Amino acid sequence: QVQLQESGPGLMKPSQTLSLACTVSGGSITTDNYYWSWVRQPPGKGLEWIGYISYTGNTYYNPSLKSRTAILRDTSRNQFTLQLTSVTPEDTAVYYCAGRSDRRIGTTPQEYDYWGQGTQVTVSS
Repeated sequence: QVQLQESGPGLMKPSQTLSLACTVSGGSITTDNYYWSWVRQPPGKGLEWIGYISYTGNTYYNPSLKSRTAILRDTSRNQFTLQLTSVTPEDTAVYYCAGRSDRRIGTTPQEYDYWGQGTQVTVSS
């Protein structure tokens, strides 16, 4: 059974760079045709797709966040990470990692094969 677990700092200061890791167990991030995404939900708002990294290492980002986003992977650790630069309080959200067997963009857990439990990130001075 594939499981995803997010990890990272819970509290950030404005202008810092957020780095979150998603550790995948029970399966490989290089499995053919799988795409590994980051999705977030700000308080009181809907889910927002941030970007994905494919099983080959290709990336694709939400245009609204592209200039501040990088998704990397470490195949030796079976992890993929989100880096978000110059954070502001508007980046406060629960961040989820997720995986699905095609490149379509989804914003609900039902659209993914695998969905992490989420990790709270708060940006505050």
